[in-house]
Amino acid sequence: MTQQPTLKFQKDTDLAILTFNRPEAHNAVDTETATAALAAVRELQNDAEVQVVIITGAGKAFISGADIAEMRTKTPTQARVYSELGHTLVRTIGQLDRPVIAAINGFCFGGGMEIALAADIRIASERARFGLPETILGVTPGWGALPRVTHLSGMSVTKELVFTGDKIDARRALELGLINRVTSPDELMPLTLAMADKIRRRSRFAMARAKEVIDASIDRALPDACAMETEAFVACFETGDQREGMQAFLEKRGPRFRTP
Repeated sequence: MTQQPTLKFQKDTDLAILTFNRPEAHNAVDTETATAALAAVRELQNDAEVQVVIITGAGKAFISGADIAEMRTKTPTQARVYSELGHTLVRTIGQLDRPVIAAINGFCFGGGMEIALAADIRIASERARFGLPETILGVTPGWGALPRVTHLSGMSVTKELVFTGDKIDARRALELGLINRVTSPDELMPLTLAMADKIRRRSRFAMARAKEVIDASIDRALPDACAMETEAFVACFETGDQREGMQAFLEKRGPRFRTP
């Protein structure tokens, strides 16, 4: 029997879909899978065609977390390497200069939640469940959940999730600002693909500049962030996309953007 890859990488012209593919382990991420995911995301960094990236999971889970069986015997030195691998993966996803959508179809715990949080937009099935259960294993989150959940939902929410390890449903995750939308299981991928289709018709250059400013705004004072926004706005006027977009609007037609 041919072994299936632990990560599926599909590309359809300007749309890429990364599917974590260990359904028998609820898509728990081991070193092999994290390494494959990092290689795929780095490939996307250099792919001028792809406009939108979707990340999802095979079977009934998005990603249930890091692979505990693999982690159990790690030394402190090996734990550092594993944490740094996860941080590099999550950071590289977040630094892609095009929109990334997480389609969360089931369990989204620990490292899985950290990967989802690296996406720009998170759409969840009503069956999705979220949690940071690491403290029951005697460890902290190790791939960026602590600062990212704090940025999105505040210190108190982060502490409750980490200290109790409680799992929350998609509606509660929506209330806490951890995800963007909740939909039925049957509509998860159609809704995600529809959003991707809407995004891929926008100016890639403008979206990349907007994403850069939004991400930088977390750590910058408002005047600095506004100055950065002005520079992004001005840069758009140096491209053909600005002229094409505005001309298309005046002519009441869809734009044909070409700036990479």
